Amino acid sequence: MATERKIRVKSALVELDGDEMTRVLWGMIKEQLLFPYLEMDLDYYDLHIKHRDQTNDQVTIDAAKAIQRHGVGVKCATITPNAARVKEYKLKGEWKSPNGTIRGLLDGTVFRAPIMVKNISPAVRNWVKPIYIGRHAYGDVYKNSEIRVNGPGKAEILFTPNDGAPVRQVVHEFQGPGILQGIHNTDDSIRKFARACFTFGYDQKLDIWFSAKDTISKTYDARFKQIFEEEYESHWKERFEAAGLSYFYTLIDDAVARIMKSRGGLLWACKNYDGDVMSDMLASCYGSLAMMKSVLVSPDGCFMFEAAHGTVQRHYYRYLKGGKTSTNPMALIFTWSSGIRKRGELDKTPQAVAFADALEAAAKETVESGFMTGDLVNLAEPSDQNRRVDTEEFIAEIKARLESKL
Repeated sequence: MATERKIRVKSALVELDGDEMTRVLWGMIKEQLLFPYLEMDLDYYDLHIKHRDQTNDQVTIDAAKAIQRHGVGVKCATITPNAARVKEYKLKGEWKSPNGTIRGLLDGTVFRAPIMVKNISPAVRNWVKPIYIGRHAYGDVYKNSEIRVNGPGKAEILFTPNDGAPVRQVVHEFQGPGILQGIHNTDDSIRKFARACFTFGYDQKLDIWFSAKDTISKTYDARFKQIFEEEYESHWKERFEAAGLSYFYTLIDDAVARIMKSRGGLLWACKNYDGDVMSDMLASCYGSLAMMKSVLVSPDGCFMFEAAHGTVQRHYYRYLKGGKTSTNPMALIFTWSSGIRKRGELDKTPQAVAFADALEAAAKETVESGFMTGDLVNLAEPSDQNRRVDTEEFIAEIKARLESKL
């Protein structure tokens, strides 16, 4: 197939390269599973931590704008530097999360779902269907302001309206050192989040649960709850009921308890940080953080597909020393396949959609055959028939299966 006619991806994809072991896998996937079969234009942005540092993070902003231009992007995992990373990579400072920056600029909603295979059962035995996470992708702790309080003093929130008297509230009277954080959100972004969730749930035929903590956060979280209710009652209730679907709100602690007893097949809508944490929990329960697909959907119809996991730092250090790694590339493969499929759907090129379907089927069949990376080998049944392979072998097996399908 590699020497025959290639499948043409009509319009450009925005490619956001990343860091460490995932960057290595990203390159392998392109060279082994994509370039031999596809003719495609890539609008490339290098989000390696050193390049972000050299550009004062302008490259991240440019990448987000490119996604707005082209409509579809695919993103590798990236480092969000802390003090240790600043020292390790000799950076100018602790740059913000590139995901947070892009989400803020696109003002979208992140939808995540597990990659389910026949021979790996969820850790929660009654989850027979996938649970989707709808994560608000604006504000909260990802766009915060923080202060290290060094001694006694009064912390206040101050809002100065353009056409009225300032509003001031005391947060805390510090008697000694401490910490202080300010977060925000907007009605406009919350409403877009609600609409995105209802649109996605209706399209995928999923019941929707939304959870927050309005009993404690009587203004901030309560506003989320109110806007969701307004949107549902005004625009979605009749359609949901006609389709046999439901929506309800509950406290997040109650939602966690209910989720554990559910059979899956629902969309769990969460605030930004809640969705971050709960999607990792779901990924682990369904098998591995590398078995989770993720897409950011903006209100104006732009899509950024990404892996939900980190850069696999420990494996990268082993790789740099010449050691073999058994790193799972499934989420990165599905990032590319999902982006190619969406590009094909938007361009009305069924050949590109069919290639994405074939690639995903080849990847899933590889795992289901017992040929898998180290994170899955003890999870899949029957365990005595599983073969642990290194990353290169795993990708080569997927390639062989893909060849047979094409």
